[in-house]
Amino acid sequence: MKELYEIHAELCKVFSNPTRLEILNLLRDKEMSVTELIKKTELSQANVSQHLSIMKSKGIVISNRKGKNIYYKLTNPKIIKAFDIIREVLSERLRSRVL
Repeated sequence: MKELYEIHAELCKVFSNPTRLEILNLLRDKEMSVTELIKKTELSQANVSQHLSIMKSKGIVISNRKGKNIYYKLTNPKIIKAFDIIREVLSERLRSRVL
């Protein structure tokens, strides 16, 4: 059980960065090239590549090359379910503070 907690904590560290959360959201429905991710996030190639490398090392995304482009996609759609549940909880908290 301790090993599972360790792995869980490591995975959560990956999601503690707003840029990685944005990339995760962009990859929710489809595979995207690094070029597409750069355009959507308006970040540098080096920055996007660094975040993708971290996500890949933790098994969150996988990549494949098609010609000159490298495409990324999520390894498991359940990652988005977890992402959406956390966002829903946070949205509820924000709304309750406003009311």
